[in-house]
Amino acid sequence: MREEGEQQGSRPTPDARLEGRVAVVTGAAGGIAQGIVEHLARLGADLVLLDINEQGLTALRDRLCADGRRVLALRCDVSDPQQVAATADQVEQEFDGCDLLVNNAGRLPSASSIERQSVQAWDDSMAVNVRGVFLCTQHFGRFMLRRQAGSIVNIASIGAGAPNASPPYAAAKAAVIAFTRQTAVEWGPRGVRANAVSPGFVRTPLSEHMYATTNMAQLRSAMVPLRRLGVPADIAGAVAFLLSDAAAYVNGQDLQVDGGFMQTTLMHAQLHEQQYGGTPS
Repeated sequence: MREEGEQQGSRPTPDARLEGRVAVVTGAAGGIAQGIVEHLARLGADLVLLDINEQGLTALRDRLCADGRRVLALRCDVSDPQQVAATADQVEQEFDGCDLLVNNAGRLPSASSIERQSVQAWDDSMAVNVRGVFLCTQHFGRFMLRRQAGSIVNIASIGAGAPNASPPYAAAKAAVIAFTRQTAVEWGPRGVRANAVSPGFVRTPLSEHMYATTNMAQLRSAMVPLRRLGVPADIAGAVAFLLSDAAAYVNGQDLQVDGGFMQTTLMHAQLHEQQYGGTPS
């Protein structure tokens, strides 16, 4: 029972705070990533923001710096080994390394059937979504291995576990989850945890055109047990938990943050009047 005056959603417990830690976030100018970055800043982390979108990076950095956070924003193509290595060197010079890594940078190829899938789109997806995670884990992870402490969260997707409209995206995100488990087992004995977060349907500025011009928001919301689309803050909370000491014994897991969507396959194969226990939805 809560003590008098205690409110739900109050200040995070000490083991969820991130003061004194440096967090590297890739693809930081994206919609989900901005939610993650802002949440980590509120928890006290210093931030290294990486993206190829320099304008978006600058705006985000300025906003965070205005709130008193220590922020380093760098243009970096995570699929380029030389750029990632050089960026890691800069982070070492500025912060003496990092404690936390969020591999968020990704690329979603256009919908295509397998027989019409271009090799270039396939390779581009693998380069950012898979090679980028590997390179950043390798180069930024060395700081954590040196300290024998650290936490990595890779942003995967529910598309890794179910066929969808983009074959290279599905394959790439499945590889991200497999690599997460590999990292967790190899580096766990050396003090470094690795986990994945798989978002479901999340409404961001990048996807807004699809929801604003179609009835997709209504259709998808009706398929999610919580009856709404996700927002970046939903993903940010899960990422922050896995990064923090509150998840100190969580390693090698894929946390699906999808409102329960991936559990509904059989439910949607029932008669309409029998779905969801026959209760009004």
